[in-house]
Amino acid sequence: MTPHGAGKRVLMTADAVGGVWTYALDLAGGLAATGVRTTLAVLGPEPSRQQLEAAQRVADLEVVVTGLPLDWTAAEPAEVLETAAAVRGLARGHRVDLVHLNTPALAAIGGFSVPVLGACHSCLDTWWGAVKDGPPPEDFRWRSRLLWQGLHACDALIAPTRAFAREIARTYDVAAPDAVHNGRAALSAGPLARRPVVFTSGRLWDEGKNVRLLDAAAARMATPVYAAGPLEGPNGAAISLANLHTLGALPPLAVADWLQLSAVFASAALYEPFGLGVLEAAQAGCALVLSDIDSFRELWADAAVFVDPHDGAGFARACDELVADPAERAAWGRQARLRAARYTVEAMTRSTLDVYGRLQPRFRAKAPGHEVAA
Repeated sequence: MTPHGAGKRVLMTADAVGGVWTYALDLAGGLAATGVRTTLAVLGPEPSRQQLEAAQRVADLEVVVTGLPLDWTAAEPAEVLETAAAVRGLARGHRVDLVHLNTPALAAIGGFSVPVLGACHSCLDTWWGAVKDGPPPEDFRWRSRLLWQGLHACDALIAPTRAFAREIARTYDVAAPDAVHNGRAALSAGPLARRPVVFTSGRLWDEGKNVRLLDAAAARMATPVYAAGPLEGPNGAAISLANLHTLGALPPLAVADWLQLSAVFASAALYEPFGLGVLEAAQAGCALVLSDIDSFRELWADAAVFVDPHDGAGFARACDELVADPAERAAWGRQARLRAARYTVEAMTRSTLDVYGRLQPRFRAKAPGHEVAA
């Protein structure tokens, strides 16, 4: 049976550097279940073989590797505008019904022939405010000006938390984006016994992840701390860690194995608009020790132990205490898993389609059985 509304098509942008890739594939899969086909325009570094294989497993998804720069790695504004023009051309060439920009700065050029949704996953201005002191450098300022133009040119905006939506509204003088919590399909892995270890994952090179604090905390801890993720970024950023056991970038199933066996998942992030790694850890039943920031409070209140992100001794103590108390640790793990059940691909897809439907009437009808209980 053909789903109701089959034939609808979305052009979505993404990059293969971080969580936006995972978000895009999960959302494309959710949209496919409702009869929506997705063309994914990949910006920045080429996806890895494993990433492309994962994309091939998503129904009704076409991947176009553009070789075009990301807005945050471009050398000058003209490169961003050239990328925007190319994406606009792809939208016309593929005759899509809607454009979903995971890089909203690309809307700055205007001239799109269909409605444009801007998804605010992060931005340099809010990152700088959370991580650094003083005014941002000029290369941040011109990127922020382009993002301001793009946000104001979009027909609608979404953000993964209410906390980040407020930050976007305050920083760029736009109406607060609709909060659409990210969702994640739980990673499959065998039932492994928990071990007395702490695990973290993500873009370790990103100062916003505050991995240096975890590295300092690990020097105080009786518990070993393992970290999965790249130590160097495409923008030249890099980090060297003395106390964490670094594992490099791992494939999803290897991350799932670590989450199944680790007693605690820790994130000391200073800046995290959502945090897919935390969601994956919660789905696996890890006890969560998280930085006390607004986005984490919104998502994980009463389901995680919170610590000031500047308090390395506090992180060391919280992690060691949970590892040493299996009953307490298990209780927090159960609470995290229960909360994670709210953040599904189905719920994310439903909420995204609600916004699509406001922009393009073709998306208003949902497929039979697509409604998801709140």
